[in-house]
Amino acid sequence: MGGLYTRFARHLGAAAATGLDLGQGGTPLVPSRSIGPKAGIAGLHFKLENLNPTGSYKDRFAGLAIGGLAAAGRPGCVATSSGNTGAALAAFSAAAGLRCALYVSENAPAGKLTQMLAYGAEVLRVRGFSIDAAESARISDSLTAESAARDLPIFITAYAVSPGPMEGIKTISYEIAEDLPGVSDVFAPAGGGGLYVAIARGFADLGPEAGPAPRMHIVQPAGNDTMVTPLLSGADEAREVSTSTRISGLGVGYVLDGTVALGHARATGGTGQLIDEDAIFALQRRLAVEDGLLVEPAGAVAVAGALQAAARGELAADARAVCILTGHAFKDPDSLSAMAGEARLIGRQDIPASFAGQQ
Repeated sequence: MGGLYTRFARHLGAAAATGLDLGQGGTPLVPSRSIGPKAGIAGLHFKLENLNPTGSYKDRFAGLAIGGLAAAGRPGCVATSSGNTGAALAAFSAAAGLRCALYVSENAPAGKLTQMLAYGAEVLRVRGFSIDAAESARISDSLTAESAARDLPIFITAYAVSPGPMEGIKTISYEIAEDLPGVSDVFAPAGGGGLYVAIARGFADLGPEAGPAPRMHIVQPAGNDTMVTPLLSGADEAREVSTSTRISGLGVGYVLDGTVALGHARATGGTGQLIDEDAIFALQRRLAVEDGLLVEPAGAVAVAGALQAAARGELAADARAVCILTGHAFKDPDSLSAMAGEARLIGRQDIPASFAGQQ
């Protein structure tokens, strides 16, 4: 018990005492060696959430969620997920000896499904979930009602559903503030908006003594535009869409924390960036071959947003900016294979003498 949550107990309150620790948090914040400088953003940094125990920032949520259940003597949980939440909850449930039933998107990548199953979770793929907005809302309502009837908690990484465990994600902000004092801009990818809202609230926790809060920028793939267009058009609320995105993890077409996210964006002076999905896949490859960082497509979204903001004159050249790299590339083996290609099979006679150890 303890670890990440004990360190930030002053912000997390009583829940910190029951948080389950698998080594999550404390992820590196590293400067971009190539992509940022090439775009004229010398102060571009990456928060490597792909280096958490199950490969995504969702471990910060799961540690509070499952730790709290274990402390209360509950037998297990139900959750909906597009992949990373399920993997995190499955791992922490395994560590706590609890059951875990996961209802996941029908298009969840094979890597995420395999990871959930490997931890021993019961995994069910649901047609239409996270694709059709109305159907997704009906499925969520049905699962919530059934879970309540069976006295089982249901977890979704959204303040609208699971506000207590979501507080664990705020620790991203506390770490950024320690590692990069004076951070001016944070770019966060958004599906349902929970990550974005948690980070914004985390910076608000630190108060004026930590300096001005950074501008919080919403970045979404073009196929899941629930927040960016409403933000830019002056709308008061996020909107439902039938998501068509190919970016796993960010296909949340119904409104969860989206309207709250709009409020934080406006309060901090943040922008909205809607990103072409081919550009996201291209940037996923650039992160690997230029900065040496392997992330799933969703992990490249924030960086694409920062580059677009810079190109539009919405990000100053001297900004101390942070992009949240949310998940590891091995989560999505198809996208990893697509950008990697194949190794060639050659014989020894094809190896240059200098590489073969010959003089």
